[in-house]
Amino acid sequence: MITTSTSAAAAPPLPQLERVALREGLPDLAARLADLGRWVEAEVGDVSADLAAVRGGPSMIEQTASHLLALTGKHLRPMCVVLASKLGAGFTDAARQLAVAVELVHSATLLHDDVVDVADSRRGQPAARVVYGNAASIFAGDWLLVDALRRIQRAGVPATLDEMLAVIEEMILAESLQLERRGRIDLASRAAYFRVVEGKTAALFRWAMRAGGRAGGLGAAELDALEQFGLHLGVAFQTVDDCLDVGGDPEVTGKDTLADLREGKLTYPLLVALERAPELAGRLAEALAVSEATGRVAPAAAAEIARIVERTGGLAESHKLAEQHVGLALTALDVLPAGDGRDALRTVAVASLRRSS
Repeated sequence: MITTSTSAAAAPPLPQLERVALREGLPDLAARLADLGRWVEAEVGDVSADLAAVRGGPSMIEQTASHLLALTGKHLRPMCVVLASKLGAGFTDAARQLAVAVELVHSATLLHDDVVDVADSRRGQPAARVVYGNAASIFAGDWLLVDALRRIQRAGVPATLDEMLAVIEEMILAESLQLERRGRIDLASRAAYFRVVEGKTAALFRWAMRAGGRAGGLGAAELDALEQFGLHLGVAFQTVDDCLDVGGDPEVTGKDTLADLREGKLTYPLLVALERAPELAGRLAEALAVSEATGRVAPAAAAEIARIVERTGGLAESHKLAEQHVGLALTALDVLPAGDGRDALRTVAVASLRRSS
């Protein structure tokens, strides 16, 4: 089994964000992140232990799943379940099952995505499909998905299984829309972008918040507020990812510059730049043609496209969009009672803007 990457791309999120906050001269945010880490340390540790127990097994499918799970991700979705549950009755055994399940669903989508995108790496390490093959990666994703659904069923929290099935359908339809528009610069639009982002990324954040709240016994108004928080947190999270795809440090992100473009995806900074500099379409088309032949966007082309995005304000507007959605996420929390739980969610939202991977 592959060992866990020591790159920043695979580092636990809270200590990493705390370091970034200190580096950017934000000691108050760093202190809040440290407090948050201590507040959820035991619960997040329980979830990590359960995820570690999923690993292993003699079959190729289990080994393929283990390969990805050993590359520990940020576990932000399970943390959403933890925080939402702690707003109510607390992190029960049922909430623990839901927290593990949402990470397994997320991991299943990553195994599938890497096959669809012909990706060679994940979290700074060889993708499971490279080590075990495309078929094994697909079946391993299916295996994790079944495990996740069984956990939700065992948790016995009303409506969470039906809501997850609806979310999975939403994610599939968003993937379908993205596939239809893959590499189609002529079909680029903000409307399609948001349909994909809300279906692929934000949907699981929404479920995590609502499921955690259900496990904690919260009321309808509080559940709706948590779901809205998850929606806007998810959009902000993806927009920051888009910015890192263009302007992030590959040594930190674990991905080449414009890795999303290589996969035929037009991120929000590219959409903004295309609107303001239509001539960029030709450069993008050339980069896509080269990437189809070589498997990557040529470094010189990537650097030139990144300069155009920066010059046209594509990155600045994308950061502004992320900030707007964080603001909407914070507003959604206003209906929740004041306390450690609400403060923790505010910290997560604000800190999400400071990610470097």
